[in-house]
Amino acid sequence: MIEHSCATDTAEFSRRVIENQRQLKNHLHDAYDYIVCGSGTSGSVVAGRLAENLNLRVLLIEAGGTDDVPGVIDAGAWFTNLGTERDWQFQAQPNPHLNDRAIPLSMGKVLGGGASINVMVWSRGHRSDWDYFASESGDPAWNYSSTLATYRRVENWQGVPDAMRRGTGGPVFIQPVPDPNPIAPAMLRAAAAQGITIFDDQNGVMMEGPGGAALTNVCLQNGRRRSIFRSYVYPLMAQPNLTVLTHTHVLRVLLEGKRAVGVEVLQDGKVRSFKARHEVILSLGAFNTPKTLMLSGIGNAAHLLRHAIPVVQGLPGVGQNYQDHIMVSGCIWEYDRPEAPRNNAGESTFLWKSDSGLEVPDIQTFLAELPIASAQVQTEFDTPASAWSLLPGLVRPKSRGSVTLSSGNPMDPLIIDSAALSEPEDVQALVRAVKLCRDMGNSASLSSFVRREVMPGPMTGIQLENFVRNAASTVWHQSCTAKMGRDEFSVVDSQLRVYGIEDLRIADASIMPRVTTGNIMAPCVIIGERLGSLLTSGC
Repeated sequence: MIEHSCATDTAEFSRRVIENQRQLKNHLHDAYDYIVCGSGTSGSVVAGRLAENLNLRVLLIEAGGTDDVPGVIDAGAWFTNLGTERDWQFQAQPNPHLNDRAIPLSMGKVLGGGASINVMVWSRGHRSDWDYFASESGDPAWNYSSTLATYRRVENWQGVPDAMRRGTGGPVFIQPVPDPNPIAPAMLRAAAAQGITIFDDQNGVMMEGPGGAALTNVCLQNGRRRSIFRSYVYPLMAQPNLTVLTHTHVLRVLLEGKRAVGVEVLQDGKVRSFKARHEVILSLGAFNTPKTLMLSGIGNAAHLLRHAIPVVQGLPGVGQNYQDHIMVSGCIWEYDRPEAPRNNAGESTFLWKSDSGLEVPDIQTFLAELPIASAQVQTEFDTPASAWSLLPGLVRPKSRGSVTLSSGNPMDPLIIDSAALSEPEDVQALVRAVKLCRDMGNSASLSSFVRREVMPGPMTGIQLENFVRNAASTVWHQSCTAKMGRDEFSVVDSQLRVYGIEDLRIADASIMPRVTTGNIMAPCVIIGERLGSLLTSGC
C-alpha cells in the first residue's frame, strides 16, 4: 500500500529515491508491463496504484522535470510557476467573443502536472456531476454514491468529522485553510448577507444542493504543497518496479493493427520506443491526450488525412467538446490596510445560481488576497499592489470549443479554439455573477477591508458585457476533449478504453463528458482511482 506518513519527507528517503531512480534510468528496459504517459493528477494515481504490485513493472513518463523546487513546494508561491518551464504555456486562438483576445492556457509541465502548480483546492464536484457521468457512460460505478465511497477511501480529512461524506487515513492530505486571513471569513459573512448559506465544509453537504459558501479545502500542510504526485507516486519511487522518466516527450502510441503495443518518445534529443506488455495509459491532459491520439491515427478521419496521417480508427469526437471554467479576472478592491496573503491566497469560495430557476449552481467565486486582472483590463485601470479580488467564474459553461492539429509534426503547436463565451447564456451568467460580487465587495461585511473599488465600478448593459469579455480568463480546468460516453462523439467507454483500439485507455480530465462543478483536481483523482481499480482487478 502507498505509504502516506511523513517518513517519505526525510532526507534519507529522498536519497534512496534519487539513487534508485538513477539506477533505473541507467538500465531502461525495452518493455514494461504498463506505460503511463503523464504524471499529472490522474496519471499519478494510476501509476501509484499499479506500482503497489511489486510484480508489475511500471514506466511513468513525464515531459517536464522535477517538482523539488521552491515554486512548487511553497504553497503561497503557486502563481510564480505560470509562464515558466513548468508550464506548457498553451495559448488559445484569438476569440471574437473575447474581443479577439488570445488567452493563455497554463498547464503543468512538471512531475505532478497541474497538481504541482495549481491553487491546491480540493473540490469534489457536485452530486449531479457524478450522476451525469453515470448516465452518459451507462455505468453506475461513476455515480455519486460510488464516487463518495472512493473519496472516503482516499481522503485524509483534517476538518469537522463527517463519517458519511469524508474519509480519514487515505493518501490525500486535506484540511480547511488554517489560520485564514481575516478577509476570508468576512467574505463568507458578505455571502450570507446575500442569502447564501455558510457551511463548515466546502465539500460534503454543500456539494449536494443549491450551493453555499465556505473556507476552502486545500492540499497543503505547514505551508507546503501536498500534491497528488507526492501522495501517490513519490512514496513508491524507492521501489525497483517503478521507473519515473522525466524530460521525455510522448510522440505517439505504437499500434499493431488496432492494438496499442507501446509508445514512441523523444528523450535527450533522440527518438526511441518502449513496448507495453499489457496496456498504455494516456494521462497527458485535455490538450496533449487528443494530440497524441490524432498523431497516432485516432481521430476525425478527414482531419487526419489533411495532415497526411494514416487513419487507424475514425473517432470524430477526438479533440471536440472542449470545456473550461471561465472567470472574470477584474473585480478588485484596494485594501484599506494591507493584509498579507496566507496559505494559497484563495481561502474562501462560494457556489451559487446565476438564475434562481436553475436546479444546481452554475457559478463559483473565489476570494483572491491579491489583485488578479486580465492584461486587457489591467491597462485600463490603475490597480494598486495592495488589493484583493473576487473572481466570479462559470462552472456550467454552455460554450464548446475544439483542439486540432496544425500539422503532422508532433512538436508543432496545437490549434486551440476555446470558443469561450460563444454562447450568450454564458455571458449573461457572468454578468449576473459580477453584479453579485460587486454587491458583496461593497457591502458592510467587507467595508473594513476597502479603501476603494478599483474595477469594474457601476457599469451596466453593453459596457458591463464588454468588461466581462475583456476580463474573461481561464481557471485552468481544461477538459472534455476525449469524452466518456456512448454516442458517436464519445472517445472512451465506461472503463476508459479507447473505442476500437485494444490495450489503450485514457485517464485525465479529457474523458469528462462535461466539466465538473468546481476545481477539477479531486475529480481527476477519482478518474485515476477508477482506472486503477479496473486495471488491478483485471478488467
